[in-house]
Amino acid sequence: MRAALCFPIILLLAGCAAHPPGRMETAVAGAVKHRLTVGGRGERNPLPAGEETVASGRKQFSYYCANCHGLDAQNTGVPFAAAMAPPVPSLASPEVQAYSDGQLHWIITNGLFPSGMPASRDLLHDEEIWEIVAYLRHLPPAGGLEQPAGVSPKPGPSAIPAGTKAHTPAASQRL
Repeated sequence: MRAALCFPIILLLAGCAAHPPGRMETAVAGAVKHRLTVGGRGERNPLPAGEETVASGRKQFSYYCANCHGLDAQNTGVPFAAAMAPPVPSLASPEVQAYSDGQLHWIITNGLFPSGMPASRDLLHDEEIWEIVAYLRHLPPAGGLEQPAGVSPKPGPSAIPAGTKAHTPAASQRL
């Protein structure tokens, strides 16, 4: 009697296990997202794609997105990224970079259900979201936390070594 009850329970639990999506499932889900469910295809980023915009986007990304995507947007240092179902994508991947700027803006604004990507419309202003989109187009190499391609580093509080005279809160605010 016990074995008869255990077998259906084991089958039920085995069916609930999360597994990474296969190639076919990934391809179908990607096509559906790119063509049907993600809006904003025709929108263009209204901000100039200059150094200031990209640097500001990197800063916003580090505040709101790095916990899941890593500072480099490629999951570096995010131990749970591959374990999620579906896995957290590298934002440098061809699949993500194939989205238009307007689609990336739409995804950040509205999130992607049921992927785990939350909506940011109540956290970020529209301009901040467009700055993040600009950063996503200028990502550093995988594992690199240096400036995104095409952006020259600017001195700031993090560039001043700790223990130096200029490394005080008041001095940092003046930089």
